[in-house]
Amino acid sequence: MNKEEFVKHFGSVYEHSAWVAEQAFERTNVDIADLPALTQALRREVDESGQLHQLKLLCAHPDLAGKAAVTGNLTADSTSEQAGAGLDQCTSEEFSRFEQFNTRYTEQFDFPFIMAVKGANRHLILEAFEKRLKNDRDTEFKTALAEVHKIAGFRLAAWFEEKSGSVS
Repeated sequence: MNKEEFVKHFGSVYEHSAWVAEQAFERTNVDIADLPALTQALRREVDESGQLHQLKLLCAHPDLAGKAAVTGNLTADSTSEQAGAGLDQCTSEEFSRFEQFNTRYTEQFDFPFIMAVKGANRHLILEAFEKRLKNDRDTEFKTALAEVHKIAGFRLAAWFEEKSGSVS
């Protein structure tokens, strides 16, 4: 697989951050059939990129149940993930709470609240918001990066599952 194909397939694993796939392609010779190795190569790019690039990566994520979701401006992956957690079914009261938490969180930490929502629901996400708003910025920065890596892992696993299903 050449660089263009690699980035086409894996450039969206990290939200709006194709640079992760581009750099992983340049720096490693990863067998794309090896999910753990591919996951680690992409993760290493983020972890070694420095705090400024990491902050840009965090800021590339949309708010949960936020304006981008309402206006239909989420990526296909984010739309599916948020819908899977029932965020597209929020009551007006829940939506208002999400808006308040999103605003408060971003003002407090300078990046959006990020949570790998697979397996969660809107009630658990709102609880996580409340708990994480009590964190200091350093703790929350590390937590948000860990959540970004979880999201990437879910997206890679889904890609592999789709590819193995189309081969069968």
